[in-house]
Amino acid sequence: MNDHTPGILDRTLKQFRRAWRLGSKYRGPLKDGVAPDLPDGDANRLRRQIDDCLEARGGQVSARARAADLGETYLVLNDAGRRRFLEILAREYDVETEAVDAAVLARQEAADEFERRRAEGYLRDALVPPRVKLLSQFNELSQGVKFLVDLRAELMLFAAEDIRLQALDADIHALLASWFDIGFLDLKQVTWETPASLLEKLIEYEAVHAIRSWDDLKNRLGDDRRCYAYFHPRMPDEPLIFVQVALVKGMSDNIQGLLDEDAPPGDPEDADTAIFYSISNCHLGLAGVNFGNFLIKRVVDDLVRDLPNLKSFATLSPIPGFRDWLREHMNGDQLTLFEDSEFQVLEAMTGAADPIAAVESLLDQPDWMNRTDLCSVLKPILMRLCARYLLQSRNGQRARNRVAHFHLSNGARIERINWLADTAARGLAQSAGMMVNYLYKLTDIEQNHEAYSGKGKVTAGPAVKKLL
Repeated sequence: MNDHTPGILDRTLKQFRRAWRLGSKYRGPLKDGVAPDLPDGDANRLRRQIDDCLEARGGQVSARARAADLGETYLVLNDAGRRRFLEILAREYDVETEAVDAAVLARQEAADEFERRRAEGYLRDALVPPRVKLLSQFNELSQGVKFLVDLRAELMLFAAEDIRLQALDADIHALLASWFDIGFLDLKQVTWETPASLLEKLIEYEAVHAIRSWDDLKNRLGDDRRCYAYFHPRMPDEPLIFVQVALVKGMSDNIQGLLDEDAPPGDPEDADTAIFYSISNCHLGLAGVNFGNFLIKRVVDDLVRDLPNLKSFATLSPIPGFRDWLREHMNGDQLTLFEDSEFQVLEAMTGAADPIAAVESLLDQPDWMNRTDLCSVLKPILMRLCARYLLQSRNGQRARNRVAHFHLSNGARIERINWLADTAARGLAQSAGMMVNYLYKLTDIEQNHEAYSGKGKVTAGPAVKKLL
């Protein structure tokens, strides 16, 4: 980020300001303009503006107008000014420690239950920072929830090494988690007849397999495909997360074939398998707000209801981080990773004594995936190592691979690793072109979820276990 590059919020700045200015007669201390980097004089005026919001004089309409004006102030700042704005919120509108200490002392010295309960009420109020009351006012504004989501996205970029900004981030996350509770969300199917403005956002937010053109998108919304997204009533034109599904016969093992625009469309009535091939979170500011697992379960319920002929539900998923994990073992102890014969073959082919360096050397050769001599050597090695990565590489009790963790925690099992399933540049770079099927067997989902969440047990099908 820099002063000359538009931030995340700037994409929607015009619609925020247009919505907030309608009917607003409030003239706060910064209404006449503020320097983009928020110098000391303007920072003092900002503090008075925040205090006005917290005092909440004049009723609900005035409170909304003041909050809108505060949001406008943030939007005209550059990166340095926005960071200073957030630092003022984080450091000067945090929990008041004296009030907390007094409430704790009153709780300890309470003479009876009535005094104890009253002291506990004071303590609860004292533990809520003033900034939370301030930020909550944006829930009442048109575009206010989206503003706060995008503000958090910028805050996360600033907060990595600042514990006070991290505390502010935790406050905003808690607000958003309550506002985006799954009970408030609407699941909708997206089709080719959906308004173009929303379809454009699918193209923008797709995070797994880039949508190359409108024809590509039309293919993904064909009769043998389904796309579902969650929406929030306060952000009706913004998908929060969406999933793309292919209705096929058998379990798909290749993403290029699945997305081939020239392939004849299938008949959804003949399909026996639903393949979830892309799940995309749309807003960085909602990181940590978990609705992905509910999405899959809701979509499965809808598919079972509409297409009772479907018998299997699985993913065709990328394996991010596999090649990074492989490189971590370079120049280390690889005795447990390779067979003796593999050491010899790799050294003979590349001259490298380190087998992982040899593997990387072969993977760096142009079009290696089209050469049968290289694939015959690499396939058994990489398939086995990938199985080991998915089943045995951990962060504590959870799978190290984030996609594996997501599906395992939702009750899936690792069913099959697919060789050369994604030969796009990204797939080759992150996993040597391999992809994995996670199977959602409806009768086992709860048992698998409990085993993984409780004991960290990874459930895998026989084909994957055999690779080990």
